[in-house]
Amino acid sequence: MLFPATVAGSLPKPSWLAEPDKLWPQWRLQGADLAQGKLDATLLALKLQEDAGLDIVGDGEQSRQHFVHGFLEFVDGIDFAHKVEMGIRGDRYKAMVPVVNGALTLKGRVHQTEAKFARAHTRKQLKITLPGPMTISDTVADSHYGDKIKMAMAFADLLNKEARALEADGVDVIQFDEPAFNVFMGEVSGWGIEALHRAIDGLKCTTAVHICYGYGIKANIDWKNSLGTEWKQYEEIFPALAKSRINQISIEAINSRVPLKLMSLLEGKDILVGVIDVANDTVETPEQIVQVIGEVMKFVPKERIVACTNCGMAPMHRDVAEAKLVALGKGVALARETYA
Repeated sequence: MLFPATVAGSLPKPSWLAEPDKLWPQWRLQGADLAQGKLDATLLALKLQEDAGLDIVGDGEQSRQHFVHGFLEFVDGIDFAHKVEMGIRGDRYKAMVPVVNGALTLKGRVHQTEAKFARAHTRKQLKITLPGPMTISDTVADSHYGDKIKMAMAFADLLNKEARALEADGVDVIQFDEPAFNVFMGEVSGWGIEALHRAIDGLKCTTAVHICYGYGIKANIDWKNSLGTEWKQYEEIFPALAKSRINQISIEAINSRVPLKLMSLLEGKDILVGVIDVANDTVETPEQIVQVIGEVMKFVPKERIVACTNCGMAPMHRDVAEAKLVALGKGVALARETYA
């Protein structure tokens, strides 16, 4: 199939489950009701993706308050009770983050419940996302390891343990979210990819890494507006990613200032091409999606293109996100007719 469609990861949560339109929403349920509500929302997310015509579906990260902290909650050696304020993503913005105060170990399975539930309720290929080790290390304060790289490798080992278990649960695609790859470019070709390889060690399923210029929140938009008319930062890391053992690279394309010709540096990789903008509420037309795919085809073989969203959709208005999912499905259908 040409241009299989998927999402980068997160979808907005229903307002009965969590606060709407927020990146860090507070849960509106507790205890057993919250546990059941998370699964109900997961089922709804699967249904929305299937109805929209997506080919590779995910849980929409409905069971997680945040894409990083949803993993950290299951890790011992982290103090959530005494968070500290810290600049993250190269001091792009401040956040209250937990503190690593001991050796990192998993308390148990992290995403088993929602992964098995999703697997039981869809016949589509299933993707589950995990935060990447570099990004996790940029989202916590360290008072134990005294070395960011050593801490990242410890997180990579935990991620690998969960990823292997997810593969055993029947997950077809495991994606690691590494927005920090777009901040610490000089470190990616060194320990960044080494940590990623540690996280995917032994996996036989499809592996992906999502790198991007961030959610459509003000701090990211302001930062992007400071980067000039062409975003060539990827030029520094794409050659290293092309040599990596990761199967797929997820990057933005629509309404982006990334020169699409840079994708030619990722020879041999499947490219999850962002054809849906998550930084505005304008719903794309199928024709726009076809146009973006056509432009990308100048640099990437059509057989290696997966149609995707630019980033996660968690902070978006839910009705807008749903309309964009439908547009994605219609867009890839038209692209298949156009470029068959």
